[in-house]
Order: sequence, then C-alpha cells, then structure tokens
Amino acid sequence: MFLCYRGACAIKYTTERLQEEPILSTIESTTALPVGTWNVDPVHSQVGFAVEYVVGTFRGSFAPVDAQLAVAEDGSATLTGKAPVSGIKVQDENLEAHLQSPDFFDAENAPELTFASTAVRRNGDDVEIDGDLQIRGATQAVTLAGTVGKQGTDAYGQERFNLALATTIDRTQFGIDWNNPLPNGEPSLANDVTLTAELYLVRAQA
Repeated sequence: MFLCYRGACAIKYTTERLQEEPILSTIESTTALPVGTWNVDPVHSQVGFAVEYVVGTFRGSFAPVDAQLAVAEDGSATLTGKAPVSGIKVQDENLEAHLQSPDFFDAENAPELTFASTAVRRNGDDVEIDGDLQIRGATQAVTLAGTVGKQGTDAYGQERFNLALATTIDRTQFGIDWNNPLPNGEPSLANDVTLTAELYLVRAQA
C-alpha cells in the first residue's frame, strides 16, 4: 500500500488486514473573501484581451483600471470595475486608433467598459463571479472564473490581496462585428475573445 504525508509517498508491504487510515490535510476550506472594502491598485492591475487573428493570438490591454471589492461580515460580496476605451494598449498606435473607432469599441459613443457583479462564490483558492459586462453600450451576463491570491502586508503597511480572473465572450454579442476575409474565405479575426483581469486590491483606509 502507499503511505503519503505532505507530498512524500512510500510503499508499505504488509500481510495485515487493511484498515482505513486518517487523511492528513493542511488545506482549510475557505468560502468567503476577506471582509472589508478593497480598492484596486491601478499601477499593478491590468485588464487584458486575447483573440485569435490569422495564425496567432492578438493581445492588448486597457489602463487605468478602476475597481472596488466590498465584502460584508456575512460573506456577501460585490465587485465593480471599469476601464476607459481610450486607454487601450497594443503594439501599434495605428491599431489603437482603429480599435477605438466604430469598427470596434466606438470610444466616442461608448467610452468605458464596465462590470458589476451579481453573485460571488469562493471555494478555497478558486472563485467565480457572475455579473453584467457592458461593452460598446451592450450588456451581457458573464461569469469570471479564477483564483484568490495570498493576503499580506506590503512594505508601506498596506494590506493587499490579489484576484486573477478570466472569461470568454463572443464579441459579436456586443456589436463588434468587424472582420476581414482571408483568401480562403475564412475570417481573419475570431469571434471568441478571452478577457483577463489581474486585480491587486488594497484595503481601504478607515
């Protein structure tokens, strides 16, 4: 039989009757996020996107990010956030202008991306957040899934923790329909877009 403790395993040979042995675990099941109001650190946080284009993945980001997480004593939580379309960043400034145009995000008429949660569920290090995502004036229900990072205090005495979240959306549901057919007739740009959020959260000062 195999005996394991804290990741180390060994084989034990015995002719005795097998008996159930206690399972040792150092993992504590956590179902609530840290209580309090947490504001995003915009310097270290990022909202990004990735979409298949021709033969690879095209990536970009939005900055600055503005978000707040509020967690009540009973464990209920709300997450809200936004990012300006004018803050889109890619490798080419000309592409940034095109992405802000009516072909894509239409920054003039829809200057922000927004998110407001409707439910937050945590199980250990995993978290799921349901909510309403608004892009280009269209709102769709999405689920962000990801992980809860460690909680700690930085060099300046500020209490912090991290949320890493992601979801995949169909951009056409938000009115972003632009495409450019390839010679074989296939679209050059995929409809599915992966959105990611790396949120460094700082406890609000009383």
